[in-house]
Amino acid sequence: MTKDGDGVRSGPAKRQAAIADHVLSHGSATAADLAERFRVSLMTIHRDLDELERQGVVRKFRGGVTAQPSGVFESNVAYRMKSMQAQKDAIAERAVRLIEPGMAVMLDDSTTALAVARRLEGITPLTVVTNFLEAINLLAKVRDIRLMALGGDYDPLHDSFLGVSCVDAIEALHVDLCFVSTSAVAGGFAYHQEQHIVSVKRAMLDAGARNVLLVDHTKLGRVALHRLAPLSAFDQVIVDDGASPEAVRDLDEHKVAYEIATP
Repeated sequence: MTKDGDGVRSGPAKRQAAIADHVLSHGSATAADLAERFRVSLMTIHRDLDELERQGVVRKFRGGVTAQPSGVFESNVAYRMKSMQAQKDAIAERAVRLIEPGMAVMLDDSTTALAVARRLEGITPLTVVTNFLEAINLLAKVRDIRLMALGGDYDPLHDSFLGVSCVDAIEALHVDLCFVSTSAVAGGFAYHQEQHIVSVKRAMLDAGARNVLLVDHTKLGRVALHRLAPLSAFDQVIVDDGASPEAVRDLDEHKVAYEIATP
């Protein structure tokens, strides 16, 4: 084990950071490939992966790891920040057309809603409410935005504040527009893998005079463990133009008001 210029021990921590970056960039990897890539034993790689799984960065499966979501597990925010960026930008460009100066807007802790947050500077004055730390840090620097940060228990996997106190704070508010995203949409319902996320998103939907669901096409035609809400709870659904004809037909069959955003 070596020391860097600050005298801080590196070695495993530095290698684990490099492993995390590789898996987050590629979505998944096998333990054998990682051992060869980083020139360490399989036993060492498995110890590294155990630590990264403990941190919530990756999930282990037989023979390897993945950063991708499943029907039970949400992906780490670092992975979500890197995935489907062009599609999220197209969705956000369409979403901000719904916002007018003077509105109160609520954003959930999704990376798609963060893309909306990046486009708010020219639509001020606004009141913006969010539980996403990344959005809070971004909007705190924007002039003429009254920022309301929703407190609660900090969750590093999502880089956001959740829990009962967050729900209580949301229930005391009423906003003009609420933008949320979710992990899966199918059969006229929105789904998410995690119960504590579902409770916060449901409270947000109750607080919105109008609710807009922002989902890239990879979320369509999928289900997850918890049913979040029927799509009828949303005044509008915005998807990108990668949506398959089958996915669009499913929205039509359930009489969902949707728009397809193009880059």
